[in-house]
Amino acid sequence: MTPQSPAGGVPAEGRVTARFEPADGQLVLRGAGARPTAARLEGRRAHVAARVTGGGKTWTVRLPLRIARWGGPELPLPSGEYRLSIDGVDAAALDAVAVPLSVLPGLRAQLKGDRLIVGPPVDPVYDGSEALAALERRYAAHEAPLENAVFFESFYGRGAGCNPLAIDREIARVAPRVIRYWSVVDLSVRVPEGAVAVVEGSPEWWRARSAARLLVVNDWLRRRFVRRAGQTVLQTWHGTPLKRLALHRPGFDPRRAGAVVKESLRWDVLLAQNPYAARILRKAYAFLGRPLWVEGYPRNDVLVGGDAGAVRAELGIAPDERVLLYAPTWRDDRQEIVDFLDPEALAAATGAVVLVRGHSRTLMPGQDVAGARVIDVTGYPDTAPLLLAADALITDYSSVMFDFGVTGKPMYFFVPDMEHYRGQLRGFYFDLARRAPGPLVRTQDELVAALAGDPADYAERYAAWTARFNARDDGRAAERVVARILDRGYIQR
Repeated sequence: MTPQSPAGGVPAEGRVTARFEPADGQLVLRGAGARPTAARLEGRRAHVAARVTGGGKTWTVRLPLRIARWGGPELPLPSGEYRLSIDGVDAAALDAVAVPLSVLPGLRAQLKGDRLIVGPPVDPVYDGSEALAALERRYAAHEAPLENAVFFESFYGRGAGCNPLAIDREIARVAPRVIRYWSVVDLSVRVPEGAVAVVEGSPEWWRARSAARLLVVNDWLRRRFVRRAGQTVLQTWHGTPLKRLALHRPGFDPRRAGAVVKESLRWDVLLAQNPYAARILRKAYAFLGRPLWVEGYPRNDVLVGGDAGAVRAELGIAPDERVLLYAPTWRDDRQEIVDFLDPEALAAATGAVVLVRGHSRTLMPGQDVAGARVIDVTGYPDTAPLLLAADALITDYSSVMFDFGVTGKPMYFFVPDMEHYRGQLRGFYFDLARRAPGPLVRTQDELVAALAGDPADYAERYAAWTARFNARDDGRAAERVVARILDRGYIQR
């Protein structure tokens, strides 16, 4: 292994040296000989191009470990493994490069040959099981006074969106003195203006979770949870269900049933988009004897009067382009997004820009798809703006179908595996084929033909759909939810 090069040192011919520069948040590599033409880091969801300088005797490659995405601020690279490549440099020279684990501003990084491993900026002292257990014990025994604060978490900290984001924005508007903590997997997650990001598992995360008077989450609480006196959990959930949930999933599993009941007992209030969802969620999670608010979904407020042009500009899409959003749900029998559809071929056949939005569960194990007129937006901070920007939705069994109805724009259901999904993986709460507000298709050719059809053929079904599922999605759901939070004294203005 080649050690780090001392500052100003000149590497020997054919060798490459590397170091991290914490002050600049960069990975710097130096070599001798002809200057490389380009260098890059390539990860599953992020890519970084280098600045190459020098030439003659030595050259220098500087790779920033912070990037700006989707028009947002510069943030640390998402956690994961990145492949380092330097054009014109023998791979054997990179194989010998190594930089030990280093804690840099906003992340931890380690270089092993041509692989850069990036992780959240949690002090390595907390990597062991004993240290983690000590943090949990300290959390459980915390007795300091509660803060006038909210602890937000969306999709296990993989993003800062959905219903919690809309509630955050409304709290910031009407109660600006409230502290807003956001649970994130790492500091690549963009949190709302004025909020405090706390990295999952860090001492700050445990403290904020214990200190906040209100917790607003849209999925299961993870790790150990101890409710303190005066602390409230608002579970917003993350969609009206078509597919069977929790206690309703096919096959009885005592361990799963016990976990479901244990989890739902952690919630004080449950939010539902509509009366249909309220009935299912209450039964599926055995959420009995506690408040269930039916107020529409705060995340859909932006769909009423939002600026689609601004979202398109972020994505680099012209105002007059046709935009198709493909947003399938996840599958219990695979980690990555389904591969039934060829987005590039769909773009070529329709002349549209195709946005690909994988489910949050496919964000970390999956990889961005690429192609002409294809944009993978799985890593985009929130789904609702994408619905606003799209001219039509292509989905399968995802709850996004119940949100998109607010827009009044066409929906198409690409369901080549419907029998398997309905009969073996999950099961449905109602007959999608009979009620869908758009055509169900099994092949990509059928999808292209349906996209060329007249959406008015489904106008009657569409009207019945929105009447049933979107009656409270009027652009003021977050306002109503936050008003109820304040009325009950969960936080103070």
